Formats: sequence, structure tokens, C-alpha cells
Amino acid sequence: MQVILVNDVGSLGRAGDIVKVAPGYARNYLLPKKIALAADPKNMRWVEQQKEKIIEKAAKLRTDAEGLAARIGAISLVIAKQAGEEDKLYGAVTSSEIADKLSEHGVEVDKRKIVLADPIKRLGEYSVPVKIHADLDVSIRINVVRAGEETSDG
Repeated sequence: MQVILVNDVGSLGRAGDIVKVAPGYARNYLLPKKIALAADPKNMRWVEQQKEKIIEKAAKLRTDAEGLAARIGAISLVIAKQAGEEDKLYGAVTSSEIADKLSEHGVEVDKRKIVLADPIKRLGEYSVPVKIHADLDVSIRINVVRAGEETSDG
């Protein structure tokens, strides 16, 4: 099934692109969420008329994402956790906890955008990628320290 993308979709294409997708993916995900429109003649004409607005909207989103990436890149988080022998944590540092720490610094990021393959289970310094935009990632520095040894967040 062919659809016209209204928003950028990382794995499919940019706003305004006409792409071929599985009918179920279009019917159950793209169309209900208004991420795409069916590629019929009426919608094709509408997209041609709206293409400039779509491009401006995408450029604004990209600019906003770059600003957010700059703010996130400047932050270095310190997370204090209880740890046992051999620096193993009692529990783990999760993407949800990282998102909460970022919000303490005035940066709101959805926990699903924090790309943490596995929860952090040891003390140490880590670089965790955050997916800000379809084609923009930024790494955040995280220092996991033993509770009681915290230093100021930077």
C-alpha cells in the first residue's frame, strides 16, 4: 500500500515522501496516528499544496531538536546508588531514572528516547545515547557513584 508521510519517520522517510508499506502497518499504525495519508489523487493534490508548510514544520522541529541536543550535551549527570562488593549496584539505573534526573535539570525527555540497551548495573562513567529527532542523536554523560560519595551535578 502506498502512503504519503505527513511527519518524518526514521525508518521510512521524510514528510511529503510517498512510500510503500505493508497494508496492516498503514491501516493499524500510520493512518490512525495521522503520521501518513493514503496515496489517493485527492491527498496527492493536498500534499502538493501543503508541501511548503510541511517542510517548514520539519525544519522547525529539527531546529528545536538541535537546541535540545545542545542542552543535553552540556549536562553531566551524577547518580548515587547503593553498591556492594566489586562495585555492583543493588538495583540498576534505568532510562526512566535518567529521564527523571534530566527533568531536574530542566530538560524534558521521554524515557523511550533514551537508548539504554541494558540497565546500568555497575558503578562508573557511562555515555548513553538519546534519540532526539529522526536523524539526531546526542550522548549524555552519566557518572554512577556509591551513595554517600555524590559530587555536584554539572
